[in-house]
Amino acid sequence: MGSQTAITVASPERMNRLGRDLAALLRAGDLVLLSGELGAGKTTLTRGLGEGLGVRGAVTSPTFVIARVHPSLTGGPALVHVDAYRLGGGLDEMEDLDLDVSLPESVIVVEWGEGKVEQLTEDRLEVRIERAIGGTAEDDSDPRRVTVTGLGERWAAVDLSALAVEPA
Repeated sequence: MGSQTAITVASPERMNRLGRDLAALLRAGDLVLLSGELGAGKTTLTRGLGEGLGVRGAVTSPTFVIARVHPSLTGGPALVHVDAYRLGGGLDEMEDLDLDVSLPESVIVVEWGEGKVEQLTEDRLEVRIERAIGGTAEDDSDPRRVTVTGLGERWAAVDLSALAVEPA
């Protein structure tokens, strides 16, 4: 087991910043599994990740394309943003998507990936986003509770608690 931290995220802006902070911890070959209901903030978090990684292209939900590749503008890893909602066969099916990118040289963020992509690697970051209060999907202003769990050797020595630090 790696480390785990829980963060209360009060606004979409803070969710975006959490993504940028998270990006600073990521490197090529990392797999990030995002879970949370519709409208919880998964794409907002990924948008921040993309900004933090310095990738090209607006990060939007890849629901209809299944996977979208955002090449780095800074020589860093590409961001591969996957929506596994309709992926039945996990990563074999993703390999069939013929992404013009090497997965080990990219940061892969998978929405709705639970139960589908874990076999890819024992080293992964699981990010669960939940509404702190039972709000509706339309209400963006509700605080969210984000639990970040690092699994495997890759994350064993990474201190995730810094993600919970509020900006001065």
